[in-house]
Amino acid sequence: MSAPRLTTPTFEHHHSGFGIGYSEPRISWQFEATPDTPTGWTQTKYDIEITWSADQKVEHFSVDSAESVLVLWPARPIESRESAGVRVRSYGKGSDGSATETAWSPVSVVEAGFFNRDDWKASFITSSTRIGPNGPLQPLRFRKEFTLDPPLGKKWHARLYLTAIGVCQAYINGKLTSDEEMAPGWTSYKHRLNCRVHDVTTLLNANGKNVIAIEVAEGWYAGTLGFRGGTRFLYGDRLATLAQLEVCSDDTSLSSVIVSDETWQCTGSPIQLSEIYDGETYDAQFEDKQWNVSTSSSTKDWISVTTVPWPSTELVAPDAPPVRVTETIEAIDIFKTKSGKTIIDFGQNLVGKVQVRKIDVPKGTCLTLMHAEVMEHGELGTRPLRLAKAKDTIISAGEVICDWAPKFTFHGFRYVQIDGWPEESPLLSKDNFVAQVMHTDLKRRGDFSCSNALVNQLYHNVIWSIRGNFLSIPTDCPQRNERLGWTADLTVICPTATFMFDTVGMLKDWLQDLAAEQLQEGRGGIPPFVCPEIPMSNWPHMPEAIWDDTVVLAPHTLYRFSNDKKILSRQFVGMQRWLEDGVKRGKDGLWDEDHWQLGDWLDPKAPPNDPSNGTTDIILVADAYLVYTTEVFAQVCGVLGKSDLSEKYSSQAEDLRCKFQHKYITPAGKLMSNSQTGIGLAIQFSLYRNARELSLAAHDLTKLVQRARFTIATGFAGTPVIAHALTKVCRPQLAYRMLLEKTCPSWLYPVTMGATTIWERWDSMLPDGSINPGTMTSFNHYALGSIADWLHAAVGGISPDEPGWKQILVRPVPGGNITHADVSFNGPYGLISCSWKLADRKFSMSLTIPPNSTAKVILPSDLANDVLQSDEVKYNILGSGAYQLECDFEAAGWPPKRLIAPHISPPEEDIG
Repeated sequence: MSAPRLTTPTFEHHHSGFGIGYSEPRISWQFEATPDTPTGWTQTKYDIEITWSADQKVEHFSVDSAESVLVLWPARPIESRESAGVRVRSYGKGSDGSATETAWSPVSVVEAGFFNRDDWKASFITSSTRIGPNGPLQPLRFRKEFTLDPPLGKKWHARLYLTAIGVCQAYINGKLTSDEEMAPGWTSYKHRLNCRVHDVTTLLNANGKNVIAIEVAEGWYAGTLGFRGGTRFLYGDRLATLAQLEVCSDDTSLSSVIVSDETWQCTGSPIQLSEIYDGETYDAQFEDKQWNVSTSSSTKDWISVTTVPWPSTELVAPDAPPVRVTETIEAIDIFKTKSGKTIIDFGQNLVGKVQVRKIDVPKGTCLTLMHAEVMEHGELGTRPLRLAKAKDTIISAGEVICDWAPKFTFHGFRYVQIDGWPEESPLLSKDNFVAQVMHTDLKRRGDFSCSNALVNQLYHNVIWSIRGNFLSIPTDCPQRNERLGWTADLTVICPTATFMFDTVGMLKDWLQDLAAEQLQEGRGGIPPFVCPEIPMSNWPHMPEAIWDDTVVLAPHTLYRFSNDKKILSRQFVGMQRWLEDGVKRGKDGLWDEDHWQLGDWLDPKAPPNDPSNGTTDIILVADAYLVYTTEVFAQVCGVLGKSDLSEKYSSQAEDLRCKFQHKYITPAGKLMSNSQTGIGLAIQFSLYRNARELSLAAHDLTKLVQRARFTIATGFAGTPVIAHALTKVCRPQLAYRMLLEKTCPSWLYPVTMGATTIWERWDSMLPDGSINPGTMTSFNHYALGSIADWLHAAVGGISPDEPGWKQILVRPVPGGNITHADVSFNGPYGLISCSWKLADRKFSMSLTIPPNSTAKVILPSDLANDVLQSDEVKYNILGSGAYQLECDFEAAGWPPKRLIAPHISPPEEDIG
């Protein structure tokens, strides 16, 4: 028998360990079982070896512990700039008692960024005089020529510490220092500003001249943000950069330090403007191809720079990975519209930009690329963009343009309209253009597939919407003049997104911004609707259920996936302030009945331009979430060892539940707001008094779903819970039937309309090919994709039974016309996979449980089939290993019947 293999250690929730912002970073490692690894293998002890890079001193630490996730840093604190190699070895035993020892893991290098303000010798610099218009701001180019101070020695390294007021790209000797896009990203700039570290060792000339150059555009800092015209210069009206290049011998002694200061030069960029919403204009006639290299390039247009005061914000090292171009997509078609417009179709709605591979047009030619997500009646569908121009422009210098793409903007699009192509030039080819997919480069963790191709496409659409809308921050949409960090959108998608991708580092960073803005003086403990916060016309600062509940629910979701108590402790003050001071309560402690709520936002029955006016009482929705959020916060208090507070808020949650029952549930057990969302929330949040009422709720929800002919009737509040609620009350076939309905509104309707992302509305595109008349219509909006959480947990059958996946709940619920499903999750302990098939009433499942974890397994034959039954008591606890499990299983009748008036001829069923 042999021990499992160990993966390369990771640090905190940092994407790489390079440029980390922790002096004592916690360490994690995963396990990979070998064919000879005994089942039930559990770690009993681990060794950590740390090799300090400066002097190659090696330290060994042994700890008797089963912990392998976020274990404490065992050595002295790391200092700024310092690096060390870390590897791990584990000892453990299988369920048969056989003891084994792993080989050492691969070495992982951790390197610190700057921890202290005193580490910075550089100054923020900007142009000494205004270049270009007062707005939008023309991007600026900065440069400095230098030589390195000898001697460097045989072994040396160089680091560039960089940030900007705006967004930037840096070069050394003409080569990009990083593949990051839109650096340093969008944060709440008044509180936190990201700083990145780049390894530039290979870019420098050890002997001879060097040039460091930085290009800065307005990005989110100075650009227009928000709808209804938005706000320009929200944070400031001057672009600046901060750069410190350090060249060191490997014993960490500094040889050269190049800092941004008044010795640098500045000039305007040939990019005439670059805006988030409106796009970028590049005039190649003003390009100086030698601007970022050491040559005899003309300096007549370079002017001096001036330093600007150090901002009051905190410079931070983000855990989140950078925004990158992660994929290139070829065009699938180029065609002419009826009006004669040239359209390129990339076949996938995406977020990013178009790269021009090669074009040759006369000097002065103005070529425009207009982006949109859909076609409407044969023409580019631009109305959903609202005021966003989403247009990139290239002005030719009369030379061949190769591999050009905008630098400081992004768009949401599938289709691109090309205007300005000269008639005398050769015909355009789709091969002249490719789409570059941009998003925060999150590591993929989970996956799902099944026997139904339409469901697989739905899942594919959820993935693409999360990719595109996790761009620096979690946004609502990527195309119109909005693209903001709406809190409720994140709350409802957080479990799904965190299963699909490793979001913990990114969302932890974002939640710190949210807390900083919530806890500002005078805010009353009320979080903003969007984070980072921007002024929004007709959206006053006021408390709002679901949206503001994010400060409790999102950290708790991250905790469930990571078992990181520090996330909870870091956000604790904001959680408590929201419940103590932020919620506007009535005399009974529930929400004030006269306070306006967004409710079940985008209920399909709501009018197109009044999306909060749905069928479910908005105060009931708010109160249901208040009970649930209070209960979750009580759990948080318990996790953090705050027993008195845990008891207080548990009691408060129970009191609120009783008041909810008195207010909304009749003595006969009927819920006042008889809707899919209302009953779904009451079931999922355990708001009924007893099993009899729950059974009645199951009956009422069944009738609602059948009368709706299995179409969806939920918005933001109800969509994440409806399938879970039906499964909880032993009606999984109804959940499957809703999943597989193709009539609008339904999850599969957009799929049948050719959607490749999740839509904002159930009917963003009407059946006749017209765009929904509502002014708020996006074709890339992840919130309604929260059904994927049910696909993972119920159809696929895996979810965390204990925080951090130490114990996995394996509980597949087969149904519908799905005959097999596969789900996997690369969790904190290793890869979890579950694959099942159902044929001839025989259920068979292949299950893999990673070492050092266990699984609670409930087979379909042991599922409760009546809500009046007690919870399933038959289950098995399995240790790590690979298992083949079987049982007899027959699902309830399929398909479920619709409830249709007897005088109406039933339409043909449309099941996916």
